[in-house]
Amino acid sequence: MHLLPEEEQVLAGEYGETRQKMMEILVALGKVFGAARLVPVRSAQVSGASYKTIGDAGIEWLSGLEARVSVPTVLNPVGMDRISWREMGIPPDFARKQEEVIAAYSRLGVRLECTCTPYYIYQTRFGEHLAWSESSAVSFANSVIGARTNREGGPGALAAAIIGKTPEYGLHLVEERRPQVHIRVEGDGPHDDIAFYGALGFLAGKLAGNRIPFFSGIRPRRDQLKALGAAMAASGAVALYHVEGITPEARIFSYDVADLEYLPVTAGEVAALWSGIPVDAVALGCPHCSPEELSVIAGLLAGKRVKIPVYVFSARKVIEASRDAVAVIEQSGARVYADTCMVVSPAMERFGTIMVNSGKAFSYVPDMCRAAVRIGTTAECIAVATGTPGA
Repeated sequence: MHLLPEEEQVLAGEYGETRQKMMEILVALGKVFGAARLVPVRSAQVSGASYKTIGDAGIEWLSGLEARVSVPTVLNPVGMDRISWREMGIPPDFARKQEEVIAAYSRLGVRLECTCTPYYIYQTRFGEHLAWSESSAVSFANSVIGARTNREGGPGALAAAIIGKTPEYGLHLVEERRPQVHIRVEGDGPHDDIAFYGALGFLAGKLAGNRIPFFSGIRPRRDQLKALGAAMAASGAVALYHVEGITPEARIFSYDVADLEYLPVTAGEVAALWSGIPVDAVALGCPHCSPEELSVIAGLLAGKRVKIPVYVFSARKVIEASRDAVAVIEQSGARVYADTCMVVSPAMERFGTIMVNSGKAFSYVPDMCRAAVRIGTTAECIAVATGTPGA
């Protein structure tokens, strides 16, 4: 891999030991994947933020770093709402450890947004190189925005944030972004709800694996695209997908899908994921809710009271900009939390069965929360939570 003179100097330790270590990580990645060079990144997003997932070893590693990020960098969700952790039922010992993780990242200059949806907060443009690590954010950036990022591991994303560059391989290259399999959705279904697209993504991720799918037969909107990509990244390893006539690269480039492996998925197969098992709690916002999703949830809860715990997760800045919707949601007895989600927080581990409207959560909850999971539309989730007809 060709390095510029300044990059060689960083690698030689002339800019400090931490930057040298970070450059070593990037060079090693570049060599493994055959990158010709490093390219500047516009922003970074770092995972490995919850104490639940990184533990004491992660704190020790982070605390030993002496550098500052050189591009705008945000943090993935942590294990608790940083303000309302007591209300969530987070143990004080966990909260103390989580604050150590947050402090370590803050010392490095990472912005403590703590969200899996940084695109709601910072403008990201088509064609920009990024170093993002959270799987649903990577999928959204690549597929819906048309930016370019691989699914970085936590150390790789942090290294790119500190150096300001990442190896140019994989989805940073236009020729590596072509579709590899054609998934056509056949039959009628509730195509107007994000849960359908989450369930579709859950199935499609298993079919596609780590290949790039091209979808036809669907017309998803922005939040539905988010749900589709997040689920495929969780059940498979899909970091980029195209939707005929919808996503930017499907509109800009001419893709001949006739020679691709054809994989039909029926609306009936998607509907088969629905069940009627009793639930102990409802969790919405995986990935974090958009302002539009908060508005929909508020409309469904208006004038009602929940009978089981309902958790709604979103980025703090989105919550602050949606105060009216949040007030309606919380008047029902449901709770809206920032900084965290049902997957990375220990708060959800006390429930036996959790209902979600997310294919990503449907994939992760059994292992991450050690709970049974039920998926349904947003309206069905609220009906179950409030005990209204149709639940």
